[in-house]
Amino acid sequence: MEARPTSAPSGSHPDWPTRRIVILGSTGSIGTQTLDVVRRLAGRVEVVGIAAHRNADMLLAQAEEFDVPHVCLAEPEAAHGLASASPARMVYVGQDGMNQLAELPEADTVVVAVAGAIGIAPTHAAIRSGKRIALASKEVLVAAGESTMQMARSHGVDIVPIDSEHSALFQCIHGNPSAHIESLILTASGGPFRDFDLEQMRAVGPDDALRHPTWNMGGLVTINSATLMNKGLEVIEARWLFDVPSDRIEVIIHPQSIVHSLVRFRDGSVLAQMGLPDMRLPIQYALLYPDRIDTALPRLELSACAPLTFAEPDTQRFPALRLARDAIAAGGTMPAVMNGANEVAVARFLERDLPFLGIMKTVEAVMSRHSPVEPSLPNVMAADSWAREQARRS
Repeated sequence: MEARPTSAPSGSHPDWPTRRIVILGSTGSIGTQTLDVVRRLAGRVEVVGIAAHRNADMLLAQAEEFDVPHVCLAEPEAAHGLASASPARMVYVGQDGMNQLAELPEADTVVVAVAGAIGIAPTHAAIRSGKRIALASKEVLVAAGESTMQMARSHGVDIVPIDSEHSALFQCIHGNPSAHIESLILTASGGPFRDFDLEQMRAVGPDDALRHPTWNMGGLVTINSATLMNKGLEVIEARWLFDVPSDRIEVIIHPQSIVHSLVRFRDGSVLAQMGLPDMRLPIQYALLYPDRIDTALPRLELSACAPLTFAEPDTQRFPALRLARDAIAAGGTMPAVMNGANEVAVARFLERDLPFLGIMKTVEAVMSRHSPVEPSLPNVMAADSWAREQARRS
């Protein structure tokens, strides 16, 4: 059993202010791991609001454990049942409810960990309210990266990434001027099929694709890892998050998932951030940035590491990287279309309605039918809805 802190975390300081956070997506993989980090931080972080899609029982259990006064469910019927079960709490409903939660005056940080474009509006609401954003939802920057980053800059709001790869880049870049950066290098595990040929990939099913070799993630993220779409999305995220052109963002296959990403500087130096494949460390970093404290998370022991290997990705077997770069080049609403079509195609694969290789074929077909327009929030949401409908029909 792992050791857990029973008092103030090692390295903490009594004068450090308590972070007051809202977690959007508290019942998902990132949300539950965020709450584990909160347990370990022993009073450094207070949860003032949590939101989920429909899992009322789990949300209520979380609210009771962490004494959370504000809760939200996206599904109205589930929210009504929650209000009856927990009359002492403020219960919010749907998209508007998540926006209200993101604007709570007592919160200073909003963890965005919901799946899909539904996370864009509450992220923007939180930014307008001056909250720090701890960002795990790829769709926010994939579909609306330009407007989101412009808004954050104009409001003086920090967006600290939770994704292990972007957290690694954030940490390596910290304190270095952008003029010194030559390129960003995202690492990819390669997923369970990195050594499969196309004939083998035609035969894989959902059970095969859900067995990720190193990470414990939700269904969509795990399938995205198997297709390398997760890296395509991360290239788009990194382009906006770090204001680096996409032709200076590389992807390298690193099966051990120990080096989380690297930055190459103009003088040829390369900085890497390393650690065990444990999402709680980047979550903790995002919550406490720039503070670092010991919460007894497992440590990387270099002498115990297997040899670390790196290889170029094969875009013939894994066309997602090419599609992502095509989406960036097309601009406007094309990244939103790529993302929306991919989510539906993945869902169809998990329902055994589409073969594994059909996921990217569907995404490419939907992208080919789209003429991108300016990525305002209404246009992004409309493009997302259109892409999802097209992907259901393809």
